[in-house]
Amino acid sequence: MKYDNAFWMAIDRRVSSSEIEIDRPKNTAHPKYPDFIYPVDYGYLKDTSSMDGGGIDVWKGTNGDEADAIIIIVDLLKKDSEIKILIGCTEKEKELIAKTLNNSEYMKGILIRREIW
Repeated sequence: MKYDNAFWMAIDRRVSSSEIEIDRPKNTAHPKYPDFIYPVDYGYLKDTSSMDGGGIDVWKGTNGDEADAIIIIVDLLKKDSEIKILIGCTEKEKELIAKTLNNSEYMKGILIRREIW
């Protein structure tokens, strides 16, 4: 679809023009919620902004540098929602991320994979 392609082109443009800052490496705990362990490197795109006032969140996998999915989340504790871009994630990493984000009663997410036309 025309809109799908335009969306992913915009994501690619934002990712390629931003530096990724990994501030929560794989297997580390969340600073406020120590039971939440990051299964994949997690960070943000420098010099960007999202709904929570920080940079656009990214999960950086082990399979290259292409944005290959997004997760849309709803956080009931923070009373917000936002997208998180998955970059270079294998299918296993995508599933781990989705499972981790949906493992709490307070956060729910939906994984949207990039379709190659």
